[in-house]
Amino acid sequence: MKTLKELITEQKNTHMTHVEDLVFDEGVDGARKAINFLRDLRDMLSGNANSKVQATVKWDGAPAIFAGIDPRDKKFFVAKKGVFNKDPKVYKTNKDIDADASGDLAAKLKVALAELSKLGITSGVYQGDLMFTNDKKREKIDGTDYITFHPNTIVYAVPATSALGVKINRAKIGIVWHTAYTGASFETMRAAFGQDIVKKFRQNVNVWMDDANYKDYSGTATFTKRESDALTALLSQAGTLFRQINANTLNAIKENPDLNQLINTFNNKKVREGEKIVNTKLHTQQLFHYIHDRYEMEIDKRKTEKGKDAQREKRQAILKFFVDHDQAEIARIFDLVNTLADAKQMVVDKMNEAGHLKTFLKTRNGFKVTNVEGFVAIDHLSGGAVKIVDRMEFSRANFSADIIKGWAK
Repeated sequence: MKTLKELITEQKNTHMTHVEDLVFDEGVDGARKAINFLRDLRDMLSGNANSKVQATVKWDGAPAIFAGIDPRDKKFFVAKKGVFNKDPKVYKTNKDIDADASGDLAAKLKVALAELSKLGITSGVYQGDLMFTNDKKREKIDGTDYITFHPNTIVYAVPATSALGVKINRAKIGIVWHTAYTGASFETMRAAFGQDIVKKFRQNVNVWMDDANYKDYSGTATFTKRESDALTALLSQAGTLFRQINANTLNAIKENPDLNQLINTFNNKKVREGEKIVNTKLHTQQLFHYIHDRYEMEIDKRKTEKGKDAQREKRQAILKFFVDHDQAEIARIFDLVNTLADAKQMVVDKMNEAGHLKTFLKTRNGFKVTNVEGFVAIDHLSGGAVKIVDRMEFSRANFSADIIKGWAK
């Protein structure tokens, strides 16, 4: 029998979809997978030791950092996402960093190179989110002294006099590891999620590090019977909706990349505007007009009649989906997505009770309490992984000009 570490493998960690978007991206199989993911998360949060999923926390760090041993020359390096380019871009000296980066980014990479090289990494490549280097602060929030770090949208805070606060304040770099890569070359490396990466490394007081693995620090982040029953009812409702949708209609979205992308773009636009889909029939009509108008703009941009005709043909091919399939059934797909999103929100709300660091958004009027970015659910058996995120809260904050970002000057 394979070990958990062998089972939880996937392609390189470059893209992960939201659990409810599996309906669009993978059709019938995706809808079934989404329901199963949420059912297994329910089991995990109900204390069922046989749950098939493991969860990790999404930390809002920046940038993504890779560290490890170059399989070509066995030397230690740090890197950004360019490590998996056709011509891998890695940094083994400060000179390498200066040749490719400048300013704050170069400074952070140099700290990472100096300090992460002391962790005793002898093989493999590890990916994490950089949380801080020399940009920690001591701030008073609601009367409490905190050590804070603000790498991106979320401000992380830990009481300054706590053991964790003292440790973080002393460190020169903070990183949360979430993915390990193994392989004989960068091109053939495979990713493994959900591992206890920190245990592999030598401890160093200059490096504060953690694994992204989900841990219930509160001891109370489990569903009550009433909560579990409510989630079960939602998942049962999702199953009923799923069975009422023609498989050809669901798979038509998956099999048409342009239509799939336009649906996701339109839905994400609603999320960023903080607008929940309430009337799915109206949403279906609005989607039709959105696609029509998008292509009308493309048609207007073209200089020649031939170019305009090409865009008209593309529009007609995509809008054919709304002609070939019943409008009520298309709306039912959004009903299914809404139900999955409601079930996901129950999971997110419960998992948010487990945190051990305070999280805030920084506004021009002070700090506002928020939750972590979200979570990743990993299937023990298939190795698949999906995002479990409160999109209405985090995505809106991420794109809001009213929220001060860590990189803003």
